[in-house]
Amino acid sequence: MEKIELIPAIDIIDGQCVRLTKGDYASKKVYSSNPVEMAIEFERMGFRRLHVVGLDGAKSKHIVNTKVLQAITSSTHLVVDFGGGIKTDHDIDQAFECGAAMVTIGSVAVTDPALFLRWLTQYGSDKIILGADVRNGKVSINGWKEDSAMDLLPFLRQYVEQGVTQVLCTDISRDGTLQGPAAALYAEVMSAYPMLHLIASGGISSNEDILDLERRGIPSVVFGKAFYEGKIDVSKLI
Repeated sequence: MEKIELIPAIDIIDGQCVRLTKGDYASKKVYSSNPVEMAIEFERMGFRRLHVVGLDGAKSKHIVNTKVLQAITSSTHLVVDFGGGIKTDHDIDQAFECGAAMVTIGSVAVTDPALFLRWLTQYGSDKIILGADVRNGKVSINGWKEDSAMDLLPFLRQYVEQGVTQVLCTDISRDGTLQGPAAALYAEVMSAYPMLHLIASGGISSNEDILDLERRGIPSVVFGKAFYEGKIDVSKLI
């Protein structure tokens, strides 16, 4: 059994490291006023990857938090993927110029498939992660403020057939709840697309949740609140 890839998350609002519950901005809880120090601490613990989300950007529909992103990538050797508000060529160029190794693209893949596919061709599948945030079986967009009419598996199929190899899938109903991940949903995705590098996100509450996903063959997992609330023991994972 392959070890699952562990990816801590830093979500940013107003330059602070925060977590939301089910994507509700009114539920914001601040865990650190310095995301860069948080990233340095993650690297010190032994993590190699980091998922950074600019929630300001997701809400405002253009990239924000580039200075924080650049500070994180210049202060650590972490492989950072960045998402939140990447809607235009200027946005994606800024993300890469600020040191992101990969970008997570969700809303554009729903609203402008031609642009998403152009980016996939231009930058390659190793740099473009398809963001598939799901609520009630439908793909959600624009900082989870809107639900599209797209069902998850058909949405994934159209892009896997076009060369997407990495998908970050978040069950919004579980995100930030510490109620356990949507393991059955992720298993369904992996059953349909076994070669996909699936990054599971949302609901992680314990080391056992992570080990369960590992046993199910899920390649990667993102976690945030469980770490910040002291629910997982990093020393036993790394």
